[in-house]
Amino acid sequence: MKRLAVDIGGTFVDAITFDRESGELAIDKTSTTPSNPTEGVLDSIEGLELDLETVEAFVHGTTLGLNAFLEREGATTGIITNEGFRDVYEIARTNLEPESMYDLDYQKPELLVPRRRRKGVPGRIDVDGNVVEPLDEQAVADAAIELVEEYDVESIAVCFLHAYQNQSHERQAAELVREACPDVSISISSEIASEYREYERTSTAVFDAYIKPTFETYVDELDGQLREAGFDNAFYITRSGGGTLSAANAKQTPVQTILSGPAGGIIGASAVGDMTGRSDVITVDIGGTSTDACVIEDGSPAIQYESNLEHLPMMIPVYDIRTIGAGGGSIAWVDSGLLKVGPKSAGADPGPICYGRGGEQPTVTDAALSLGYINPEGLLGGEMKLDKQSAMDGLEAKLADPLDTSVRDAAKGVLDVTAAKAVGAIQEITVERGLDPRDFTLAPFGGAGPLLGSLFARELDIPEMMVPRAPSVFSAWGMLMADVVYDFSEMHIEIVDDLDENALESEFEALETQAVDAIEAEGFHRSEAHLERTLEMRYFGQEHTVDVPADDVSGTDELSDRFEQVHRDRYGHTMDDPPEVVSLRVRGIGENDKPTFEHAEETDGEASPVAQRQAYCFAEDDMVQFDVYERSHLARGQTVPGPAVIEEPTTTTVFHSDQTAELDGYGNIIISNRGARQ
Repeated sequence: MKRLAVDIGGTFVDAITFDRESGELAIDKTSTTPSNPTEGVLDSIEGLELDLETVEAFVHGTTLGLNAFLEREGATTGIITNEGFRDVYEIARTNLEPESMYDLDYQKPELLVPRRRRKGVPGRIDVDGNVVEPLDEQAVADAAIELVEEYDVESIAVCFLHAYQNQSHERQAAELVREACPDVSISISSEIASEYREYERTSTAVFDAYIKPTFETYVDELDGQLREAGFDNAFYITRSGGGTLSAANAKQTPVQTILSGPAGGIIGASAVGDMTGRSDVITVDIGGTSTDACVIEDGSPAIQYESNLEHLPMMIPVYDIRTIGAGGGSIAWVDSGLLKVGPKSAGADPGPICYGRGGEQPTVTDAALSLGYINPEGLLGGEMKLDKQSAMDGLEAKLADPLDTSVRDAAKGVLDVTAAKAVGAIQEITVERGLDPRDFTLAPFGGAGPLLGSLFARELDIPEMMVPRAPSVFSAWGMLMADVVYDFSEMHIEIVDDLDENALESEFEALETQAVDAIEAEGFHRSEAHLERTLEMRYFGQEHTVDVPADDVSGTDELSDRFEQVHRDRYGHTMDDPPEVVSLRVRGIGENDKPTFEHAEETDGEASPVAQRQAYCFAEDDMVQFDVYERSHLARGQTVPGPAVIEEPTTTTVFHSDQTAELDGYGNIIISNRGARQ
C-alpha cells in the first residue's frame, strides 16, 4: 500500500508517493492551474502513473482558502451578532499597523464584511455564561433573510458575546439560520475558537465563513473525482498548526487549513531533524511566489494560537512562520533607481521569461539562469526547456539598462535583494527573540530553496545547511509524516495560587474526552490517542500570554516554576506579579504510520562531476568554473568541494567556493560553510 501527498503552490503542484513495502519515493511536479485547482492535482497524480486503488491514504495541502482571501474572491459574507455590537468587527483594537503609524495618507484596509452586511439581534449571555436576555429567534431569522435577499450573502458568521462560556445562543442562531436560509453556509465562532476577545473571535469566524463555500466545493469536487478514479480510503487535509484532519472535518472549519501548504515542510523538517539528531533547525521554504521561514527549537516547531493575515487576526493554532513575497517567480523591478524583488509574482502563467510562455518581466529564476546555476536543458527532468538568452535580454532591458550596469551585476543584485529579504525574516524569528542563528542548522527546500539557501547561510554565518531528499516537493513529503491532530481549548482565568487543582484536572479531562473522541472518529483506537496538555499563562495585569506545558504537573508551585522558566526563556526576565492561568488547551494526536528510510553504507572519497559550467561564485565575486554533479550518483560519505552545482530533476543545489557538501546516510546533502564564524 502507498501513501500519497499533494501540495498546491502558487506556481507548481507537487505530488509524492511512498511505497511502504519497497521504501521507494516517486515525485511529480506540474504547473498550477489557478482557474481549476482540481485539474492541477489530478494532473500531478496522473504524472505519477499511480493506481489509486493501491493508495491507503491521501494527504493534501492547499492554498485555496488563503488565495481566496488574498485575491478577495471568497464568498459574500454577513455577520449576525448581539444588538449594539455589530461594529466590533470594524472598530477592532483601534490601533494602526506599526508601518503605517506615521502615514498621513493612511486608509484602513477594506473589510471582508461591510457594515450593511452586519446585523445585531437581541439576546445576551453574561461573562459567567448566564443567559440574561433570551435570544430573539424571529430577529435572527429576519436578519438572515435580509442578508440573503437584499445583499446576496452566501455565508454567515455567527458571533455572540461570551459564547466561549456558553455556546447555546450561537448554536440556536445557527439552527434558525439553517431553517430560514438552507442554502447559506454558516460558521459559529465558539466552534472555531472557544476563547475570549470578541473582536478576534469574530474575525476568525469571518475568515472561516469567507472561504467556506469555495473550500467545500473544491474538496467535494476533488473527492468525487478521486473516488471515480478508484481511490476509496482516508482523505486528509493538512492543518495550519501541524498534523492533519479528515477532509470532512476540514470542510466544517476550513480556516484551520488556511496555511496548510507551508505547514507540510515544517512537519517534514522536524521529522528529518529528529531522524538525523538535529533538534534545532531553521526551515526556509522558497516556492514560486513566497519564502516561508520557521524555527524548530528542541525538536518542536514554534506554534502560536493567534496570527494575522493582512492585519486581520485569526485565533487558530498555526506554526509561527514569517512569510515574505520573494520566491523563484518573484518579479524584479526598478523603483526610483532602486532594485526591488517581489511581492508580485509571474506565477505559473505566464511565468518567468525563460519559460517561453509570454512572460516579459524578469524574475529570480531568470536571474539564477543567467548566472549559470540552472541547466537550460534540465528543468523537470528535461521536460521543460528554458530560454536563457531571452532571460538575459529581459534582464538587460528591464534592470541592467535602467540601473546602468551589466546583466551579470543586475542578476547578482536580484539574488542579493532576495537574500536580504529572507535574512531579515529569519532574524525576526531568531535574533529578535534572543536566538543565535549560528546555533541552528539551515534547512532550505522548495523549488528555489536549495539554490538560494547557501547565500542565506553565508549571510547569517550559519555553519551547516541540510538539503533534504526531494527538496522541491518537500512540503508534500512532510505531509506523509503528518499525524492526525485535533485541538480543544477552554477559558479559565484565575490566579495560580487560587486554583482548585481538582477542578482544573476535571476541566482537562473533559477536553481530553473531546480529543479522544475526535481521534477515534478518524479510525484510531482510543488507546492510540496521544494527548498533550498546555496552559496559556501570564503575569497578573499582562495582556499577552505564553504557552506552558502542563503534562504531569505535581502542583501549583511546579506550575509557577514552569511558567517563570518559559517567561524567562521568551523575554529574558521574570516579574514579582502573581502568575495567572488564562486558558486550557489539549492536543489530541493519532499517530500515522510514517515513511522510514534505511541508513546507507558509507563510501569514501570525493564524488566525480558529470560536467562543468561557468557560474557566478559569491565567495569569489566572479564567474568561475563550477563542477556539476547528479544527486542520484552521490553516495554516503562522498564529499563535494565548492563551487559546485548538484542537479536533480526538479531543483538545483548551489554552493560556493567557501562551502563543502557531503551526502549523509539518509540521503540529505549536508553543506558546511567553512567561512562561518563559530
